[in-house]
Amino acid sequence: MKYSIKKLIFASTLIACIAGCSHLKTVEVWEKADLARAEMTFEADVLDAKFTDHTYFSREAASGGSGVGGGGCGCN
Repeated sequence: MKYSIKKLIFASTLIACIAGCSHLKTVEVWEKADLARAEMTFEADVLDAKFTDHTYFSREAASGGSGVGGGGCGCN
């Protein structure tokens, strides 16, 4: 009896998730400009973000330590 209740709960949750995902839509071309504004970045201050990246680069002795591959001895 408990096994069938768990299956029913799982099935109803799965259906609810699928129904919820069906309302997702893609970003249109003309909406991308709004998402590229300076207010939409994670860093509040661009100068502070560059300073933090430089500090991380200096401590890690890696080239492009935040966001790109490679670094260290320069073998890549």
